[in-house]
Amino acid sequence: MSSFWSWWIIVLTLGSLVAVAILLRWNMKNFTDVEEGESMGHEFDGITELNNPLPTWWTVLFWICLAWGLLYLILYPGLGNFKGVLGWQSSNQHVLSLEDSRQAVIDAREAGLNVAYDRERSRAEEVYGPIFQQYASMEIEDIAQDRDAFRIGQRLFLQNCAQCHGSDARGSQGFPNLTDGIFSWGGSAEHIYTTLMEGRRAEMPAYAELGEQAITELATYVLSLAGRQVDRDLARAGEQRFAVCAACHGQDGKGNIALGAPNLTNNVWLYGGSQRAIEETLRHGRNGVMPAFSETLGEDKVKILSGYVLGISAE
Repeated sequence: MSSFWSWWIIVLTLGSLVAVAILLRWNMKNFTDVEEGESMGHEFDGITELNNPLPTWWTVLFWICLAWGLLYLILYPGLGNFKGVLGWQSSNQHVLSLEDSRQAVIDAREAGLNVAYDRERSRAEEVYGPIFQQYASMEIEDIAQDRDAFRIGQRLFLQNCAQCHGSDARGSQGFPNLTDGIFSWGGSAEHIYTTLMEGRRAEMPAYAELGEQAITELATYVLSLAGRQVDRDLARAGEQRFAVCAACHGQDGKGNIALGAPNLTNNVWLYGGSQRAIEETLRHGRNGVMPAFSETLGEDKVKILSGYVLGISAE
């Protein structure tokens, strides 16, 4: 924050506190000739205004609130660039990567700053780290069958995966359903663990240069592979062109988990299974990204999370 805006906030905040204090003090004095408790001479609808002072309990609480507000601004950050005498901050600000975050933790510790997020994270590792290690020593298949480990995995999923796959793990357009047992990169315990640790990047190339007629023919043939009713002539023409797709999806269209190429015969479509949606995929390609959690969660948590995903895929 620039010096100008820092001082703007400081003056505005302290000025507001001073103004409120003056207003409160002013309202505690009697500036009229009318004695306290007497009528002010105003009456409306049978109600007479009396010259009564502010309630003592109310004014005391207001002074306490003002004092607390001033004390808070001295102890904690809130006045522009002033960091507070306690050196407290909620988190390390302005980090753009994991490396920046790790370095910020070290820098804050060396500077003697009281960073709440770092402190809470350190305490959580002390309390829950041994629990994660205990379950991480189990096989992923066993974690999927263990009720307590499964619940821990569910919490990890809701915190880290539900944003894309949904809280029920059923996904949405562009984000796979994890409960149907169909995984483009393989659904075994080892495959799921690798996917979570290393992430995945799907690269479906665009074929717009083939022309609209070729796109229509290919899409029609792809739909026929899934058992859909299509125009036979268009499907036969698309079959002749399918060689450009067979390199990844296989000659039979059943996919290749080594490449993350989905099975085109099971009628499960990540980006939509209509003629129009498939043509759109062929025309423009798809580039899905599954982030890696090796750095953010670590091996122990990823293993428990893998057990959860394996468990829900078999339901």
